[in-house]
Amino acid sequence: MIHLVLGGARSGKSRFAESRVAQITASIPQVCSPVYIATATIGHDNEMASRIARHQDDRAASALSWLTLETPLALAECLTRIDKANQVILVDCLTLYLTNHLLLTSFGGAAETAIPNFATNLASSDWQTEKDSLLAVLPKLQSDVVLVSNEVGSGVVPMGELSREFVDQAGWLNQAIATMADHVTLVVAGLPLPLKTSTNS
Repeated sequence: MIHLVLGGARSGKSRFAESRVAQITASIPQVCSPVYIATATIGHDNEMASRIARHQDDRAASALSWLTLETPLALAECLTRIDKANQVILVDCLTLYLTNHLLLTSFGGAAETAIPNFATNLASSDWQTEKDSLLAVLPKLQSDVVLVSNEVGSGVVPMGELSREFVDQAGWLNQAIATMADHVTLVVAGLPLPLKTSTNS
């Protein structure tokens, strides 16, 4: 089962996704501990560090025993490696995963200082290759997967080549995953709006 959760900044998408993982976990007999794949990197960004700490506190306060994996780049490889039956995986989030790859492509080696474990996490410096690998892996997983991503196409067209490339690539990635997903939910002001629902999962 693939569930894509979309939303803007501070929409409540991550909280909804975590609650969805709790629901799925409760429905699986002999379930494994849920896995949280974090794609964010702190670098020298204090504000991002605060965001990450807030998410960590939310997970610590939940009833679930999360296993957290930090995977800023090699998401397809990570999902393949940890996949097994009776497991729920939460990926938060796809847009930071995309950002890491775009920065790597744009700034090359400079990204090494911003992305921890750069050498061990790097699956490919080519975003299209990594994206294709992810799209190939997702339908084959035994695990149930909930993926969080930002809906970035509702605002103005940004200035700057890299910003426009980010919006384009995020939109294409969201569309590709939504096509194969069993469920797609848009979260606005903390309220989940179902966009796609499968009766089989």
